[in-house]
Amino acid sequence: MSEEVVLVTGGSRGIGKSIVETYLKAGGYAVYGTATSIAGKMKIDQILEKHSGIGSGLVFNMLDESIDDFVKNFLSEYGTPSILINNAGITDDALFLRMSESQWDKVIDTNLKGTFRITKAFIRHMIKARKGKIIFLSSVVAALGNAGQVNYCASKAGIEAMCKSIAREVSNRGITVNCVAPGFISTDMTDDISSELKEKLAKSIPMNRFGTPQDVAEAVFFLSSEKAAYITGTVLNVNGGMLMS
Repeated sequence: MSEEVVLVTGGSRGIGKSIVETYLKAGGYAVYGTATSIAGKMKIDQILEKHSGIGSGLVFNMLDESIDDFVKNFLSEYGTPSILINNAGITDDALFLRMSESQWDKVIDTNLKGTFRITKAFIRHMIKARKGKIIFLSSVVAALGNAGQVNYCASKAGIEAMCKSIAREVSNRGITVNCVAPGFISTDMTDDISSELKEKLAKSIPMNRFGTPQDVAEAVFFLSSEKAAYITGTVLNVNGGMLMS
């Protein structure tokens, strides 16, 4: 197989779907996206069929105890991914004083620990190949915080710190490790927000609008390209100017 192997966790909708489509449109990539259900896998397969792409949807849960089996099967079937995009994540919101330990554990275990586990499993093989691009999806709330999302904010801040630490360890092995931190992005998750609240939130953004999943996907694609060969350990903010420092 001459195509570069791309693995996108959480690739069935929203930002993940746009990332999958961006690589398929570019050509030269075998794209594999994960989802937690058969229905999600089928959505990814439909995207691949639409673009006549190489790849497949895969069923995978970040909390699955058999992650080693998933990685072993992936390597056997498709080879070592040269691009690993850690997009999968969940929210379970509540104000801090009302947040249960189970809510905390579920989000941290999925977003942070799950990302740690799958990255560790694949990075060993990237090191052997002496090449690879690892990209984590963070969030503007990692820097700003957000009321009602203590668990989510902590998980994303942890991902950014993990990204930088891994970059220090493996960048001399031909592997770059970076984050993309979106701000408010128009997805099916934000469709439930009232128009009044959307308008209020947009006013907090210097560009006065929400971003699109494609805005984020293009940033991810850039960091995985040779144009970003000398960029590692960084957080690329895609938030319309919400976070300026």
